[in-house]
Amino acid sequence: MKGFWSALFGRRARRRWIHLILGGALAMPYVLVGSVVIGPLTGVSDVFSSLTLQLGSFAVGLPLAAVTALFPLTRPISVAAVRALCGVPGDALADGPPHSRAARGRTVAWFTLHLGFGGVLSGMTLALPPFAATLIALPLFAGLRDSALALPEVLHHAWALALAPVAGVAMLVALAGCAAVAGALLARWAPVLLGPTPADRLAVAERRAADLALRNRLARELHDSVGHALSAVTLQASAARRVLDHDPEFVREALAAIEDTTRRTVGELDAVLGVLREAGDPASTAPAPALAADLDGLLSRTRAGGLRVQADVVALDPAALPPLVSREAYRIVQEVLSNALRHAGTSLTLRLARDGDDLLITAENPLPPHPPRARPGGGHGLRGIADRARLLGGAAEAGPADGTWRVSVRLPLKANARGNRTRNRTRGTTP
Repeated sequence: MKGFWSALFGRRARRRWIHLILGGALAMPYVLVGSVVIGPLTGVSDVFSSLTLQLGSFAVGLPLAAVTALFPLTRPISVAAVRALCGVPGDALADGPPHSRAARGRTVAWFTLHLGFGGVLSGMTLALPPFAATLIALPLFAGLRDSALALPEVLHHAWALALAPVAGVAMLVALAGCAAVAGALLARWAPVLLGPTPADRLAVAERRAADLALRNRLARELHDSVGHALSAVTLQASAARRVLDHDPEFVREALAAIEDTTRRTVGELDAVLGVLREAGDPASTAPAPALAADLDGLLSRTRAGGLRVQADVVALDPAALPPLVSREAYRIVQEVLSNALRHAGTSLTLRLARDGDDLLITAENPLPPHPPRARPGGGHGLRGIADRARLLGGAAEAGPADGTWRVSVRLPLKANARGNRTRNRTRGTTP
């Protein structure tokens, strides 16, 4: 019995009832337009004095409501109301306006049903409770029987008078039952009529894939930038500590390099975190470092950490590189230097050259005792280098060769289709 009353008057039933009344309120303008049509056709000036004419106005107004449901904002507004009031899981409903003819048709069907059920239930809600309250109070207040309420003659009989409160309560229960049934039907139909279409699901999947690609790219940016800075700063501080007493000039250079490295890294970190926070226009964040403008500074900071770097640029103008290739090449070189700082010892030979339509990056250093390996799930530098090269349509190789550790990366200078897709997907969002 408790479940029965909860189904009629519980919190969910009350919220669905409110949703139906909202539909009735939305139906009123269409009913008024319908009354303007019905009045002249029937020759009756007061359409609302007749229940039949009211229903006729309602029947004329519903097709007008169906036409206005074609507006794009109808589905988002309806979905918001259903989520708030009908107890339908949010993932069962589509977001945004409909993009296909079938989705628009289902939205029209939903809007028409909502206004149709809501109009009828709103009329019942306005009419039945006052009459039911009068029936309940009729045996207690004799003045009601003699008033100008135009009560049916049968209510003047004693037996009818005794049953009047029962009839009033039954009317209220029936009204609640109709509202509960109508609300449950709308809640059941909402996922069918307002749910995502295959096109909506595809759009959501594409947004998730783009978000995942952006997050992976930001993770690589953080790894390359912060990892290189920490390696360089650690080695610079260690070298400065060893010669603190007898070579103050080197200490000053090391401290200056530490300051410059940390300042640049904090700027890059702020840019990445700004994108993660979605704060402001991504184009307003700090620009990503590029090979043309930042290679010399990267090499000087690395040398300040104690690594002897011999860099050669052959038949190549870094300023003429495509921006995307320049940015990715800088990160690749940065990661190569970071690995050398951590593993290689004291020297590294770096060569950047143009080979036909490709940029060839080659780095060689004495083979470390334990060559670095990219492990699954680790997010390590060698994997990052390979990912960057692959996204541009290039290739990367790393491994021992003739007693040295050799990294070779080939990047196409003419962006292929895959590179274009990558650039378009990350344009405006890459720090």
